Amino acid sequence: MKGKILVTGGAGFIGSHTAVELQNAGYEVIIIDDLSNSSEDMIDGIERITGKRPVFEKLDCNDMEGLKKLFETHKGINGIIHFAASKAVGESVQKPLLYYKNNLLSLINLLELMPQYNIPNIVFSSSCTVYGEPDKNPIDETAPVKPAESPYGNTKQINEEIIRDTVKSGAPIKSIILRYFNPIGAHPSAEIGELPNGVPQNLIPYITQTAMGIREQLSVFGDDYNTPDGSCVRDFINVVDLAKAHVVALDRMLENKSDDKVEIFNLGTGNGVSVLQLINTFEKVTGVKLNYKIVGRRAGDIEKIWAEPYKANHVLGWTAKESLDDTLASAWKWQLKLREKGIM
Repeated sequence: MKGKILVTGGAGFIGSHTAVELQNAGYEVIIIDDLSNSSEDMIDGIERITGKRPVFEKLDCNDMEGLKKLFETHKGINGIIHFAASKAVGESVQKPLLYYKNNLLSLINLLELMPQYNIPNIVFSSSCTVYGEPDKNPIDETAPVKPAESPYGNTKQINEEIIRDTVKSGAPIKSIILRYFNPIGAHPSAEIGELPNGVPQNLIPYITQTAMGIREQLSVFGDDYNTPDGSCVRDFINVVDLAKAHVVALDRMLENKSDDKVEIFNLGTGNGVSVLQLINTFEKVTGVKLNYKIVGRRAGDIEKIWAEPYKANHVLGWTAKESLDDTLASAWKWQLKLREKGIM
C-alpha cells in the first residue's frame, strides 16, 4: 500500500474516476462527499472496477467538527485531493454567495486542519477559467490570471491564492494545483460516469440525455463568436486521462520530486474543439442525430480556450492519450447503461 489518500467529492464525476486510478495504483482511498451533486452508486461502481471498496463517509467539507472526527478516525493520511465544490458556471452567476461560501470555506477548513493532523500534501482541483478570456491560445501556465468571467471561476482563483498564501506563511504543506480544461467521457467499463442530479449543467450529459430523449432539445449558446463556426471552442479531455494526472501529482509530492512547495500544471489535450464540432463528432460516433438549436450567448462563457500541455507532459510526466471519438463513445455507453439500469 503506497499511502492513505483522502478524496473530497470522491463520489462525483472526476473524483470517482480518480479514486479508481488511485486504488489501481496501490493507494488506500477514503472518500467524503455530501452527495449534493453525486450519488453513492459511484462507490459501488468503484468497487466493481477495482475489486476494492473505498472507505466512504457522507460529509460536507464545510462541517469542521465532522472533518476533525474523520481525521481522528482515519489517522496517517498522506495527502488530500480536493474536488468538493459547486461547479456550474451559469448557476454561479445566479447564486454567487452559495459558490463563495461552499467553495472557499471547504478549502480553508482542510488547510487549517492539515498541519494539526500531519497531512503534508494537497492536490487542488482548479480550472482553466482562471485565465478568463485569454489573449492568445494555446495557454500555458505563464499566461496571466485575469478577472474571472463568473463567480465559479473567481472561487478557483481565490482558492489558488489561499493555498499560495498558506504555504508562504510557513505551513508544512506542499500543493500541486491542476488547472483542468474540459473533462468529458466516462470509464470504459461504463460502471462510473457523469451523473448530475436534475437538469445537467455540463454539455456532455445534456448531449447524451438529449440523444436518449430525456431532454427535448439541446441549446447551443451562441453561434456568433470569433471562431471557425461561431460556437465556443474548448479543450475536451478524457476524464480517465485527467484522473491519472492526480495519481502522478501525488506520486510527485510523496516522492519529493520537486523542491517547489506549490506547482501549477495545465491539464488538456492541446486541441481546441468547437461545441458544434463536438456535436457533429458525437453524431458520427453514435449514429444518433441530436435535436439542438442555436440560442443567445450565456453569461460567463469564454469564447475560446485550449491548453499548451508542455509542462504537464515534460515536467509532471503526464499526457492525455484518449481520442475524442473514444471519449464520446464512452459517454454514450455510460448513458445507455443508465437507461438499462432504469436510472435515466
